[in-house]
Amino acid sequence: MQQYPSYLNLAPDDWAERLEAARRLLAPCTLCPRQCRVDRRAGETGFCGGGALARVASAGPHFGEERPLVGRGGSGTVFLSGCNLGCLFCQNYGISHHLGGEAVTAQGLAGIMLSLQRQGCHNINLVTPTHFLPQVLEAVHAAIPLGLHLPIVYNCGGYEALAALRLLEGVVDIYMPDAKFLDAGVAQRLCDAPDYPERMQAAVREMHRQVGPLQVDAEGIARRGLLVRHLVMPAGWSTSPEVMRFLASVDADIYVNVMDQYRPCYRAAEVAEIARRVTVEEVQQARQAARAAGLRRLDRG
Repeated sequence: MQQYPSYLNLAPDDWAERLEAARRLLAPCTLCPRQCRVDRRAGETGFCGGGALARVASAGPHFGEERPLVGRGGSGTVFLSGCNLGCLFCQNYGISHHLGGEAVTAQGLAGIMLSLQRQGCHNINLVTPTHFLPQVLEAVHAAIPLGLHLPIVYNCGGYEALAALRLLEGVVDIYMPDAKFLDAGVAQRLCDAPDYPERMQAAVREMHRQVGPLQVDAEGIARRGLLVRHLVMPAGWSTSPEVMRFLASVDADIYVNVMDQYRPCYRAAEVAEIARRVTVEEVQQARQAARAAGLRRLDRG
């Protein structure tokens, strides 16, 4: 009989193959589209700043996430340090750019997951996990015999390598990527990643293939599926209509959070067009674009 979360169904040989394949992606590092090719196992670092061990900035129940993740017990968030995208406007720049946090072993990260489970959280929400995918797999594997039974949320920026994502099939039950923008020029200027649009679209399609649209239990708590976040930015830089049409082309039942909390953080003031808060009208236009595209499941905003 199928058990959820899905990682409870993986056979030992399957786990062994995935863990070894993931470790190989660290040396030379090809975990993400940056393809830095440094030897992470030896402690070398590339664009993301990540080395051999995962770095955790903070962990605890979070009640500000999407409603299907929060429920009554909160989402068990683990904020990982560093980032493979490095947005100029990052609101968590102290963690993502300045690498705040402590290095933890796989056993240490497993212990954090189990602690969140004991606190009554509904899931393990890994924030910015892309550059620590092998370490995450090792931690989940180590936590299973100790009783871990919560779904894993892969909460990422959307800048993913398909080969790495495929190692998560059957391990991650809930994907929550950003769909930031679909303009290569914007992606180049704000993230130094002109290939972000194509990489994000391919990643969303792969995630949807693995888990499908969001499924919730009788209490409205997410059990499996895809949620997508879209941060509305000033002056149309988030290309919201194009993003919404893309998401609807994948599946009109994708759960989408159109987010209104943009403010000019980190180095956003260097770009005049985004050096202000987003307006109520701009957010309303983005939500209207989602409905016009045919998206049916929008997070309440």
